Amino acid sequence: MRRRAFLVVLLFALPFRAEAQSNWNQGLAGSVYASAFSFMGPRTLQPIPLSNLTLWGLRGLTALDPSIAPSMTSSAIALNDRGAVVLSLPLPKAGDTAGWAALAALMCSKAAALSPAIAQAGTGGIVTSFFDELFNHLDPYSRYIAPNATAGAPAMADPGLDIALVRHHAVIGHVDPDGPAAAAGLLPGDRILAIDGVATHRQDSYTLNAALSGVAGSEVTLLIQQRRGKPRTFSLTRVATAPMTVLSSLAGPNLLVRITGFETATAAEFRQQVVAALAAHQGVQGVIIDLRGNRGGLLDQAVGVADSLIASGTIAQASGRDPQSDQHWQADAGDITAGLPIAVLVDGRTASAAEVLAAALSDDRRAVVIGSATFGKGLVQAATSLPDGGDLLVTWARLLAPLGWPLQGLGVMPQICTSGSADAVESQLQALTAGQQPMAATLQTERAARPGMTLDQILQLREACPAALGSSLDLQAAQFLLSTTPAYQTALIPSGG
Repeated sequence: MRRRAFLVVLLFALPFRAEAQSNWNQGLAGSVYASAFSFMGPRTLQPIPLSNLTLWGLRGLTALDPSIAPSMTSSAIALNDRGAVVLSLPLPKAGDTAGWAALAALMCSKAAALSPAIAQAGTGGIVTSFFDELFNHLDPYSRYIAPNATAGAPAMADPGLDIALVRHHAVIGHVDPDGPAAAAGLLPGDRILAIDGVATHRQDSYTLNAALSGVAGSEVTLLIQQRRGKPRTFSLTRVATAPMTVLSSLAGPNLLVRITGFETATAAEFRQQVVAALAAHQGVQGVIIDLRGNRGGLLDQAVGVADSLIASGTIAQASGRDPQSDQHWQADAGDITAGLPIAVLVDGRTASAAEVLAAALSDDRRAVVIGSATFGKGLVQAATSLPDGGDLLVTWARLLAPLGWPLQGLGVMPQICTSGSADAVESQLQALTAGQQPMAATLQTERAARPGMTLDQILQLREACPAALGSSLDLQAAQFLLSTTPAYQTALIPSGG
């Protein structure tokens, strides 16, 4: 009905104020601001005065119309139109959440009456701009999600298979038993020569797997060479299924497990696949966990994976200003690999929950991390719903590794750095074999770090192994390390950090 009313306004060219009134709801905006301020108050990592939150948010009006700008003195807040004060209000008391929210809504109402651009944005646009500007002053992960922000987005899907690289050839790594690929008779190990007519030769696995994804119901054409057969073309329909986040295969004498993200069943899938693989292949010497390109996901699933590999000890900690944000995750499920050596592959895209897993395995001396500095996303958000149907995500805790250092900004520094040349990697491996750890000083500095490091200190530390995309050097280093016990033992974090 609202859309029809708006069309009537256009057709009959009603006066501007009638249009503004139909698009702006001061009462709703005020309740949204009040709910947001109440939720943020005790939870932000540092206390933020309501006056700051209000002024920052009102600057969103300027983003909609540069001629409109708020200003604040020690006793009043004003709305200015082209430099002239059009509304001035006394400041509410410092802790008066409802008062500050009502003031903000009144200021927005006045701005909508003055500015066609602001009025046209309507309640949704004004509220969104308010929070966009407010959160520009906080961390990158606190945000407002407008009602139905993702409505209408096409569901992404795939044909029920995953691509792996074997000797630089693209092959099917895993087939969903209930997906289109399985129904077409495709099997793990079948070579994929082309995707939608584009040759797979010399492309990395991330690019190839991305090419498989598309809108649910669309088709993808694969040129497949099966065992003892000529290349055949298969047209598969993409279907929306639960994402396959754990993919395992043998890599020489080692079990290679790739975790692409952390969804609701990732920890269970990991445990199931590792236990089954170790039972089927008695001679496995070590485990390689590939977290390259893993942007994170559900924290509890990363904790669950760590819990299946660490016999006992701390997995991660969360610490914030609100006591309810403080958490301590402890391993108690037992090690499903019975102590097999583990290498973890990371790169500059490894983030969030994936960094929690890498840091836990490293600090607890269960794995050697190989690759480059990771992304450095170590903040936890609390979520709430707002009266307009939108959602608010507010950072309320820092994630800390078992030895107490913060993941935010720092990321996880590898014990073997592969972001340099092949010769540099070879030099590190030889040094480790001889009992020397080239990354020792960097690793010690990171473990001693605590929240509050300056940006310069963080950047200086990360320069020891700059973030980079994963490469074949990662897997080569892991294979060497797991076959060379002296090097592996030297690469482990020393007891006590």
